[in-house]
Amino acid sequence: MALNQRHLNPQLGRILRTLGFDREWASGRGPYLIDRQGDEYLDLLSGYGVFSLGRSHPYVKEQLSRVLAADSANLPQLGVSTLPGVLAEELIARAPAPLDGVVLTSSGTESVETAIKLARAATGRPRILFCERGFHGLTLGSLSVNGNEEFRERFEPLLPACDPVPFGDLDALRGELDRGEVAGFLVEPVQGKGVNLPPDGYLQAAQQLCRAAGALLIVDDVQTGLGRTGRLFTSDHWGLEPDMVTIAKSLSGGYVPIGAVLASRAVLSAVFDSMERGVVIGSTFGGNDLAAAAGIATLQTIEREGLVERAAQLGDLLLELTRPLVQRFEIVREVRGLGLIWAIELGPPAGRAARRLWDAIERRQPGLFAQLVTVPLFHDHHILTQVAGHHMNVVKALPPLITSDEDIRRFATALEQVLEGAEEHLFRSYASLGFELGRRSLAARRV
Repeated sequence: MALNQRHLNPQLGRILRTLGFDREWASGRGPYLIDRQGDEYLDLLSGYGVFSLGRSHPYVKEQLSRVLAADSANLPQLGVSTLPGVLAEELIARAPAPLDGVVLTSSGTESVETAIKLARAATGRPRILFCERGFHGLTLGSLSVNGNEEFRERFEPLLPACDPVPFGDLDALRGELDRGEVAGFLVEPVQGKGVNLPPDGYLQAAQQLCRAAGALLIVDDVQTGLGRTGRLFTSDHWGLEPDMVTIAKSLSGGYVPIGAVLASRAVLSAVFDSMERGVVIGSTFGGNDLAAAAGIATLQTIEREGLVERAAQLGDLLLELTRPLVQRFEIVREVRGLGLIWAIELGPPAGRAARRLWDAIERRQPGLFAQLVTVPLFHDHHILTQVAGHHMNVVKALPPLITSDEDIRRFATALEQVLEGAEEHLFRSYASLGFELGRRSLAARRV
């Protein structure tokens, strides 16, 4: 932490200290983070989805060790190596039609930027449509299609011809497509910010509208892909045939940064249409041997351990255990999820005095009530979760796909206890949290 405060991001350190999340992490194993005192914390953040296989998966480690020991001819640049081609073949063998080509990258945001470039080059059109509250990355191109103002603020001007539409609103999408010049529509099948699920029929209808308008459908599966939702690719839930899919995060096995854009041959052929254009899209470290080995090992592990089916089963169990909280607590508005991307949305209580307190606090610090859940889950129950978005009273969980039934039940029990305390002692809880966060914020500022 001292090194972070001196050389990296001191405001991150202040946030962690204010919330009391500033543990000295010593190691990670499976679904757990372990601090210097040897205390285990159930990690339901999963590195924002990176650790779908949990931490320190032995098979991924073994495969990476083999590649290191082989001293392979990695990244010849003016040449090709075997492992990236094997990874591409394995991805395409599992991907929805018509995806039959791959561009390898090093991250999710780089995958999104690559998809934007492919869409513009393949169609000859400039416009990219994206959804409000969608999150597609933080580099400049991806930020231009990021539907969250808190991330865009002070970085403008961004890329031109990037236009938002409300998530789930077909009329708005149709209207923008009718304006013409749309290269592609970029959409998260389940929005990570807030864990918003698509309305019934929305994605299928959006695909039809894009086809009719000559625009490409680009599905951002960076956080939701590779089994998390109970299907290997989230598009499979609705039988979609996207023109491109972006993936990253869990493809890494938790070890080596990697991303990919899966695209139709029609898209890739339109972009790489001559030898002169053979290098117009690329990435220095995209498709390195270590990253490719991690990706291959991840796909093998998902299949060998039945993790797609396991995610579906655990997701059903989690919803079964937590949906009754809507009836039990008046501060719980909704519980929602798909597979192992899950959220609980909180709202104001019905009582007049409690509602006035809620409104007063929310005017001063929107989204603070969600911290009444995440903070005691961490401190009292050793469970790491997150608030699902800026100024949102939504708590989100992304359990590793290898999480046990017992740990899912442990989380549900802890959540019920935390909500019970927050609702029964609303005034005291708000005051206590506000005082403690204020005290920690002052202490963090002094360090």
